[in-house]
Amino acid sequence: MKKALILGITGQDGSFLAEFLIEKGYEVHGVVRRASSFNTERLDHIYAYPHEPGSSLRLHYGDMSGSAPLRNLLEEIGPSEVYNLAAQSHVRVSFDQPEYTADIVATGTLRLLEAVRDYCQCTGRELRLYQAGSSEMFGKSPPPQNELTPFHPRSPYGVSKAAAHWYAVNYREAYGLFISNGILFNHESERRGETFVTRKITRALARIRYGLQDTLYLGNLDSRRDWGYARDYVEAMWLMLQQPAPDDFVIATGESHTVREFLDRAAEVCGVDWARHAISDRRYLRPAEVDSLCGDASKARASLGWTPRVSFKELVRIMVEHDLELARQEQTLARAGHKLVLRGAAQR
Repeated sequence: MKKALILGITGQDGSFLAEFLIEKGYEVHGVVRRASSFNTERLDHIYAYPHEPGSSLRLHYGDMSGSAPLRNLLEEIGPSEVYNLAAQSHVRVSFDQPEYTADIVATGTLRLLEAVRDYCQCTGRELRLYQAGSSEMFGKSPPPQNELTPFHPRSPYGVSKAAAHWYAVNYREAYGLFISNGILFNHESERRGETFVTRKITRALARIRYGLQDTLYLGNLDSRRDWGYARDYVEAMWLMLQQPAPDDFVIATGESHTVREFLDRAAEVCGVDWARHAISDRRYLRPAEVDSLCGDASKARASLGWTPRVSFKELVRIMVEHDLELARQEQTLARAGHKLVLRGAAQR
């Protein structure tokens, strides 16, 4: 049985990837940060306690703040594949917490690479590493963006991801390690965090539909993004590590839409007139904006055989219908006298 280690397993991508690998017959190990409350709700449907027979998912406490604990995990687990999805991944927040973002996203990746280098050198085993990049690395470079497009990041998050990308390239070339960079454009789902603009929109409109809130605060509606479905994108991560040689790949749909278009489509599915509820708030504007991202995934199509399955309209429908059901349940509880505190920023 193959073993895979996922850093960032509690996030949107990590949970989908864990499902995908378990279906492929992997024993999956995930790293979670220690907290006073459980933060594994995206994994609850596939997690079983370690003492239960047949458990294919095992969780370990850890983070990206030290290379020694990461090295110990590699020794303990002995994975053949490692997926680094760990990050402070909110672009706007990275302006408020630039040092933390750089430490976890950029230097954290360097710590992992050092742990992997030492593990492979000491054990003589081959380990394949996937490093999660981001379209935010392209920033100001005009679309369409592909693997040869120069990076011009416009946020501490984008800069940190670009540094992590080049650390990965350097370790691949210097030490002959199997490291592939996936430059993934925006990918969303019903599991997206509620502070990200797409989920913020679908969650808020669903709550407005059921009379649970009245206002939706948004920033720049004219930003253009290439949005795909996260479940499709984790397959591309896996495909990169099944190739005979490591490489870097852009993963994208090749279509771009504005935030306004996403809002229009979500409101159409939801049956809400968003113009009556949306208010522009400068707090959600970035100091340096990324105006337009649209990926050219021709290389991934040719080399990996990967293509996106879920269209933009279908993606929005999936997210809205999921959040309509959440809002319906919330309304039922409210009518029964239960008061819920909504997680995230959708209610603000």
